[in-house]
This record gives sequence, C-alpha cells and structure tokens, in this order.
Amino acid sequence: MTRIFGSWLLICLLPLIAPAQHIAMPGASQTKYKVPVLKGKELNPILRITIHATAEDEVLQSVSILTKTSVPSGQVLQLKLFAAGTDSTFQKAEKLAGKTPFSESKHPLKEMTTLTGNIPLQKGKNYIWLAVTLAAGADPAAFLMVNVPEIKLKSGILKIKGDNYAHRTGIALRQHNQDNVHTYRIPGLATANDGTLLAIYDIRRDSGRDLQGNIDIGLSRSTDKGKTWLPMQIVLDMGTWGNLPEKFNGVSDANILVDKKTGHIFIAGLWMYGVINDQGKWIEGLNEGSKEWNHQWKTKGSQPGFDVKQTAQFLVVKSTDNGKTWDKPVNLTKMCKQEDWWLWAPAPGQGITLKDGTIVFPTQGRDAKGKAFSNLTYSKDAGLSWQVSHAATSESTTENMAVELSDGTIMLNMRSNKNRTDTSSTNGRAVAVTRNLGKDWDLHSSSHNALPEPTCMASIIRHDFEHKGKKRSVLLFSNPDSKTARNHMTIKISFDDGKTWPSAKKILLDQENSRGYSCLTSIDNNTIGILYESSQADLVFQRIKLHELL
Repeated sequence: MTRIFGSWLLICLLPLIAPAQHIAMPGASQTKYKVPVLKGKELNPILRITIHATAEDEVLQSVSILTKTSVPSGQVLQLKLFAAGTDSTFQKAEKLAGKTPFSESKHPLKEMTTLTGNIPLQKGKNYIWLAVTLAAGADPAAFLMVNVPEIKLKSGILKIKGDNYAHRTGIALRQHNQDNVHTYRIPGLATANDGTLLAIYDIRRDSGRDLQGNIDIGLSRSTDKGKTWLPMQIVLDMGTWGNLPEKFNGVSDANILVDKKTGHIFIAGLWMYGVINDQGKWIEGLNEGSKEWNHQWKTKGSQPGFDVKQTAQFLVVKSTDNGKTWDKPVNLTKMCKQEDWWLWAPAPGQGITLKDGTIVFPTQGRDAKGKAFSNLTYSKDAGLSWQVSHAATSESTTENMAVELSDGTIMLNMRSNKNRTDTSSTNGRAVAVTRNLGKDWDLHSSSHNALPEPTCMASIIRHDFEHKGKKRSVLLFSNPDSKTARNHMTIKISFDDGKTWPSAKKILLDQENSRGYSCLTSIDNNTIGILYESSQADLVFQRIKLHELL
C-alpha cells in the first residue's frame, strides 16, 4: 500500500487521545469495512463511527474526515453521513434518513472535510455511517483512504485512531433491479483479440433463483480496458420457444471462450425447456400461471436422453466481430452428450485456447447414476465440431475452470461437493491434470490442500507477460478465501504452475458475504481484470495491477 500512495502514506495519522479513565467521559472509535468503493453506485458505505455517549443530552455537532486518494480528489464526488441511532447496520441508517444524510460534503472535495449537523445521541452506543459517492469518471483501479481523526460533541472534542487501509475503487457493472432486472448472477469475463473486454452474466428477470426461470444471458462490452462499459446486450434468449412462457425457457450458467487463433468468440449456456419433475417426468400444460419449478441439479430435474423434454440443452452462440453481433444459437447436446448422462452443461466462467489452437470449454454434468462430474469439451476445428473428455476425478465435483500449464498439461480446478462438510486441512479445491485432452487424468499435488473453498465457483487463468525484458508466466486464482462462508473474495498467485500459492501474495477485494462467483482475465501485460459477485453490488468489475502481486 505504501508504495502505491507515495510519501503521504508515511504521514503519521492523528493518535488516539484517551479520555480520563472514569465512567463519565464519552468515547469514540471507527470501523473500516474492507469492501470496494464503486462508481455507478449511489452510496458506498465504508466506515462506521461508534460513539459511546455518557449523558442523556449528548449531541454530535461535527465530524472531521481526512481523505487521501491515488488520483485527484475530483474523483470523489461526495461524502455523506448517516445516523443509525443504536442500530449498527447501514440499512437502518438509510431507513431512518430516508436516504437523505444528516450532513454531506460539497464538491470539489477537500483533503480535510468537516461535516456538521446536530444529532441528539442516546446514552450508550450510537452509530454513524460514512458513505462515499464516486464521480462518473473515477478510475476503477484507484485507491481511496478515509479516516475520521476527530468528532465534536456538545461535551467536547474526541480524537479517533485511524489506520492505513485504503479502499479499492471499481465499477458496479450490474446492480439489483437495474434495468428492471431482479438479479444479475454468474459472471464470465474474457478479452477479445482486439482488446475488447467481454463480461457475461445471467439476467434473472423475476427473482434471484436458479433455473428454471425467466433468465437470459447478457453481455457488457468495454473498449477502453474496463474504464467504461457499453449498454447491456442480450446474447442468449429463447423467448417463448415451443409456445411456453419465458419463465419456462430459461438460459443460465454461461461460459465465454475466445479463440485466440481466429478471433472468434463463443458463449455457451444451458437452456431448460419446461419443467421435469422430481420423478423425472416432463410436465405437460404449463402456462404463465403455473408455479411448477425444478432445476438441473435438483432431484431428477434433468434426465438421460437428448430431447428438450428429457434433458437440459447445451447451446452455443458465436461472434466474429469481437462481440458486437452474435449468430443464432447452435445446440450441441446430441453431438456431445452421452445419452445416459442426466446432464451435460457449461461450467460458468471462461474457456481457453491451447498453444496448438485447440479451444476448450470447461464443462460439468451428472453421469448415468446422477452423480456430479467435471470434464472438458474441446474443438480442434475452430468450433465446427466438439468432443467431450472423461470425468476428471471419481469424486463429486461440478463448476470448474481449465488452464494450460507451461509444459502443455491442462489443469482442471474444480468445486468439490465434499467441502460442504469438510472444514479440516483436507478442505480445498479438487485439482486434476491431463496430457491427452482428458482421456486420462491424474490428481495434482495441490488437490484438497492448497486452495480453501466454501463450495463455490472459482476462477483460474494463466497470465503471460514480460518483466524486465524477460517472458514470464504466472497462474492467478480467485474465490472466497474461506472454508465456511462466501466472503473474503481474494486473488492469489502461483509462480510454479499451481504447486504452491504463497499466503503473502494475495489481495483481498471484499471481506463481506456475497454469492461469491468470480472470473479473471488478462487485460494487458501489467493489468488483470476481475468480475465478481460482491457484497456491494450484484456484479463488480475491478482492475488490478500485476506488480501488486509480484
């Protein structure tokens, strides 16, 4: 952090001045939340002040705020203070204020800002929240350090201890209820050959629930390395196919693959037509008022066979102009699915192009007994025909991403169902490798001992770059860095093809609970992009400089 912010980070923050040690004196402290500060989001709550009032008639009169940024202060549009009373949550503060703060800063922002407002305090603990609003032109790779060195009460001035933690900025790419969509989920992210960034996701129009539902696959494109994004496109939408309502024609769990040789881009998605019930029977007579629901992983929600009334369908669309336009979907189910499998589906995230030009989708499914597996689906003829591999492991695994190692081996990094109940030293991502496109697999030395997970989708990519004139390569991995909950979204790095992941070389992006899915991409030699499900918005995009990890 110190290197990023320059010499001003070396300035000592105001020390804590402890009041006299007797019950009658009030006190105050601040809590910083390690979450992204997002442009496109109206309010970014980042800091909570706790005031211990000892008198019935105590009043908060002003709050002094010290702001340091890695870019001009004009990037920060406004600071706003909300009073939550004796409830510690920001939601309570918003509700009490009706989204109108009791005090806010003027623009342009000064380095030291004092916000005033007479707020009666109750005896005991009282909570004040500080929220930030970023300007539309804010850099999604900047930093913002905010401290409250002092507050003024009716009874006197209280000094508060600060720290050097700096919030990363980012973009709220998709938010709850944006464009009349209930929820955006399941991120995928890739970089086209011309440098265009392509972000894909579920558009869950009516609820946050998984398939079956009114769900389409959306796309956002950026032509300036993620600084700004074009309006959302729809790339996979089955509409009212087969005379069923859209809520019975959902498409979900997309994966995006850039063919580095041809420049063509493929997006795979899973389509469900109607509902197959718990007994494995397709339900006749569904209409807009029908309440039936099931999905591909639940009970017998997808079954053996190829027909749309038997099993969920694997669709692919292609773009030959870097994502501007897309062909009609092609159904690969009969070409690739083994008939007795209950399910064959994309694994969400990003596919890869091997050094020999083979393009690879990470895929998943349920075998002839309904057991989950992870495998590869690949094409050697630029997507004209596709083949599927054997399962990577005999254990129950699902969502996965593939990466080509320096020796040409393919590594598959997988979500393992056993981690739902395993929080011991054997918790961790399942990892397998193949040298023949999945005909044979071996467990990797890092399997179940290197990358903890709370049973969640994760992302892994290979990043090739030049450093001091030499070509280098590293692996980058992102997931919720926890064995028990989907929080602490983190990026890690490996310098030895995934054998080890140094604990000192990782970056925390969001400490709070979220849905936890993520996808990484290489933006340029020195920059990594990540799209993830955040505690602060449905989908957050951030740019990370490689030197922070190196």
